[in-house]
Amino acid sequence: MSLKIGVLAAQGAFIEHIEALRKLDVDTVAVRLPRDLSGVDALIFPGGESTTISRLMAAYGLLEAVQDRVREGMAVFGTCAGMIMLATTVVDGKGVHPLKVMDITVRRNAFGRQKESFETDLSIPALGKEPFHGVFIRAPLIESVGASVEVLSRLQDGTIVAARQGRLLVSSFHPELTDDLRFHKYFLDLANTK
Repeated sequence: MSLKIGVLAAQGAFIEHIEALRKLDVDTVAVRLPRDLSGVDALIFPGGESTTISRLMAAYGLLEAVQDRVREGMAVFGTCAGMIMLATTVVDGKGVHPLKVMDITVRRNAFGRQKESFETDLSIPALGKEPFHGVFIRAPLIESVGASVEVLSRLQDGTIVAARQGRLLVSSFHPELTDDLRFHKYFLDLANTK
């Protein structure tokens, strides 16, 4: 099946996601307005600033449009701020209006400010045995998950940094900022399943 993947282009690292998908020969479209969702099989929410993304989505009528598509079964991948936008509950989420489509509780800026950003190798069995290099920039973390959520990766201290619920996928880190395309391939496999 030939997929058409939308990348939310309100703010943040959307260009990097589009470039990663193009390396995989995937048809991509920048999503800025509800009409841009037409014909899109799946959607990626990039990292960025969650309050800005939330405000822009509300202003352009995208919150309801994306919620409707998720209810219809559209696959969605949220990285960093994108993870915040998919959460049911956001701790320290003043000014953020999440979609409330994934049964996770997320804490914003959980690791501190910009200078506390870090990189580390992660074990993600769903991607294979080779570690995945995680880039964490003012990253959120997942405080808790519902019964239907599968934890995909944790830091050494047990902190949850990647999870999946059906066709919804999230990560605290930025896979689009590495040359490793396995996380994007994993999402494409999810998007290809019904």
